[in-house]
Amino acid sequence: MLSTLLIAVFIIGYLAIAFEHNIRINKTASALITGVLCWTVYVLLTSQDAGKVVEELSHHLGSAAEILFFLMAAMAIVELIDAHQGFKVVTDNIRTRNSQTLLWVLSIITFFLSAVLDNLTTSIVMVSLLRKLVGNQEQRKFYAGMVIIAANAGGAWSPLGDVTTTMLWIGQQITALNIIKELIVPSLVCLLVPLVLVSFRMKGEIEPSLAENGENGEAHNGRKIMLAVGIGCLLFVPVFKTVTHLPPFMGILLSLGVIWIVSEVINSNLDEEERKPYTAMHALSRIDTPSVLFFLGILIAIGALEATHLLKNLAEWMNHSIGNLDVIVIAIGLASAVIDNVPLVAAAMGMYDLSTYPTNAKIWEFLAYCAGTGGSVLIIGSAAGVAVMGMEKIDFMWYLRRISLLALLGYFAGAFTYITIYAMLH
Repeated sequence: MLSTLLIAVFIIGYLAIAFEHNIRINKTASALITGVLCWTVYVLLTSQDAGKVVEELSHHLGSAAEILFFLMAAMAIVELIDAHQGFKVVTDNIRTRNSQTLLWVLSIITFFLSAVLDNLTTSIVMVSLLRKLVGNQEQRKFYAGMVIIAANAGGAWSPLGDVTTTMLWIGQQITALNIIKELIVPSLVCLLVPLVLVSFRMKGEIEPSLAENGENGEAHNGRKIMLAVGIGCLLFVPVFKTVTHLPPFMGILLSLGVIWIVSEVINSNLDEEERKPYTAMHALSRIDTPSVLFFLGILIAIGALEATHLLKNLAEWMNHSIGNLDVIVIAIGLASAVIDNVPLVAAAMGMYDLSTYPTNAKIWEFLAYCAGTGGSVLIIGSAAGVAVMGMEKIDFMWYLRRISLLALLGYFAGAFTYITIYAMLH
């Protein structure tokens, strides 16, 4: 009875999240209700003492809080850099008019920038740049499609680049240096295959945009400082964890404190009203709070399934019916094109035990790649895709016809690259 009702609640909640645009209910609300209801069903129907269930909830909430604090601090750092126009230091230096050259420059910058920031922020920054460079909307859609693929591929190989890779890193399934070393080549292949194919469609020079370069007003004097400090602080987090062995959220909170002080110092000559848009308080008000709450709802819902051993039973069933872990992980990656990759990865983390599959085991590395890049197959399959879809008004069917096959080819090429390299080295 308990298992059946828990599964029913979770599936209904999952469907509500997957079809949020159809039912017109934000996925954050569905996730929060699902998370609370799962634990409510557990505590009311279990034969265990309620106090023991509350202890289990506290344990899972502690693990979720590490991820949430990390995300909130990282978002605030990125918002602070953006408020000081730090990203314009990068975007203002792209001046080529050749369509193929622009495609390659844009994709490579997106790939590496996404690894340092995150795929969502990077895609927003690069599409904002595209609007200033490319006037033809149809041509700009192809560039935007490649931005989605490049941002997701770049986020997969870095502990900072995609929320699912961050979850695996914080959960100690992977280590920072190892995931970079193991996934950078497969992720690059995932980008290069569609990039080469799209290059054949790009000929001549791009049609210039009518957007004015000075549309954002006068450049902030401290933008180079804030970009350097912000990127430095984000890169410092894996180093801090390696040296101190403290959880990553401690390093990111320290980094937020440092860049907070820097922003106060470089704007100290402004009066209170002028300084307000450049403050950390303003940056914190601009972070994507609904996404943070969505992750909270999903993680506590998954925690209930883990506490009742449903995920462990699911893993055993998949191992018996499918058998091959590589096939299972590839399927999870493809499923993330339809269903949000956060609950999929959270479920996989609960299904497979660290005692059986220790830190940096093949399954975790491959899961980071597949969950990070599989979302590119459909435009709704990743946060980067949804953001670009809204900014450029890209139709679902247009992306499906023009970009999805390219993304799928890149996904499988990167997956086979990883499997081949792993087989050669192990």
